[in-house]
Amino acid sequence: MKNVLAFDFGASSGRAVLGGFDGKTIKLTEIHRFSNDPVKVGNTFYWDVLRLFHEIKQGILKAKQYGGFQSVGIDTWGVDFGLIDEKGYLIENPVHYRDERNIGMIEEAEKYISRDEMYERTGIQFMDFNTVFQLLSLKKNRPETLERADKLLFMPDLLAYMLTGETASEYSIATTSQMVNIGTKSWDTEMLAKLGIDEKILCGIVPSGTKIGMLRQELCDELGVPAVPVISVCGHDTQSAVTAVPSANKDFAFISSGTWSLFGTELDAPVVNEKSKNLNVTNEGGYNYTTAFLKNICGLWLIQESRRQWIREGIEYSYAELEREALAAKPFRCFIDPDAPDFVAMGDMPSRVRGFCERTKQYVPQTVGEIMRCIYESLAMKYKYVLMGIEDCVGKKYDKIHVVGGGVKDTLLCSMTASSCGVSVYAGPTEATVLGNIAVQLISSGEIGNISEARKIIAEGENIKIYEPLNPEEWQNAFDAFKKIIV
Repeated sequence: MKNVLAFDFGASSGRAVLGGFDGKTIKLTEIHRFSNDPVKVGNTFYWDVLRLFHEIKQGILKAKQYGGFQSVGIDTWGVDFGLIDEKGYLIENPVHYRDERNIGMIEEAEKYISRDEMYERTGIQFMDFNTVFQLLSLKKNRPETLERADKLLFMPDLLAYMLTGETASEYSIATTSQMVNIGTKSWDTEMLAKLGIDEKILCGIVPSGTKIGMLRQELCDELGVPAVPVISVCGHDTQSAVTAVPSANKDFAFISSGTWSLFGTELDAPVVNEKSKNLNVTNEGGYNYTTAFLKNICGLWLIQESRRQWIREGIEYSYAELEREALAAKPFRCFIDPDAPDFVAMGDMPSRVRGFCERTKQYVPQTVGEIMRCIYESLAMKYKYVLMGIEDCVGKKYDKIHVVGGGVKDTLLCSMTASSCGVSVYAGPTEATVLGNIAVQLISSGEIGNISEARKIIAEGENIKIYEPLNPEEWQNAFDAFKKIIV
């Protein structure tokens, strides 16, 4: 049995998972789970990266108790980073992508370079928290911080640096920055020069599956473990999830469903044209330099943040209870655009849903069930809207959608997605991100031959649930109404 250790960090929690491979099946054993609690100090929203590294150490200690491991891989959310000074010290805790410093930075960038040129160079969806805009904020408001920086490390690369002392930028996570040229697959130094961002702080980009280095000796001594390689798996959790999509076909549509819904397809080359620009689709780097042609959609965040608001008001609904409330409410009364600016920040999500419906002259939902029904149906119909756009951009039709990630557990959303999109939904695996992380480690070590073989192994080891469309005419009529409120 070959054991590898995967660390998977989401926006609210993280875990350490041992992947055991016997040559035929990957067996997952979650050995450590912990919260990922950002901290607001003054007006700045930080990630507590030192606590996260402490949890990595705890995961390594627990893995030792399970018999050890042969390599380590780390995946996290995208765009965020830490800055290292010339002596190798972390200058400050990484800032959270939902921090207010990003507001207005897309417009600031347009003073130096047009949106059209940025998209043509990078092929990346415009979101104000992309790394390039965070750096522009630092340049404008805190230039002394950038002047102190010797290296920029994205979150998985930063944690790998803490483990190994080696610096590098893994390809998939680097592309989330909107600073990688889609043609050269390297930093777009010409664009960065126009923005006044010094390229010297950027590390060399390495392909997914590269061995970054070995565990530091002092860390091995502290934890009582041997020095093993740290592998640069697809550092962006979305790309780790895409790696694990259990499709036997080369052409497939997927939704990596969690706090964010990443809806897309895997291509051999980027698609950058007028249609993709207008849809604001991203061409994110994947394993073996493939392109994940996808759209970031505000996903289960809408439900999670609504639940947090009701808890603040003294009522703690379970997710199962919220689903039942939604099912009991009358369908298709009102809709929101999940990607409207109203829903980006933390706060009173139910009030924002009501406000959006009132502003767009729709029925204003009152009850918990009505709000939840509005969110669920709106997500399902936004998926259809994006599916149609992606099919138009790539000139293909998809007869099924693979849903992977934590959102697989939300059976109501999976069912509504099938009905809204009018195609079968294949739900699973839930643990796609971890499986993709582990698969790349196993490919790197030669235990698995290639990505196709890995996907076949994952498909044979998972119970995939299939959802078929229901009430197609009702959903089509509702979709016609939904399109009128798209921002």
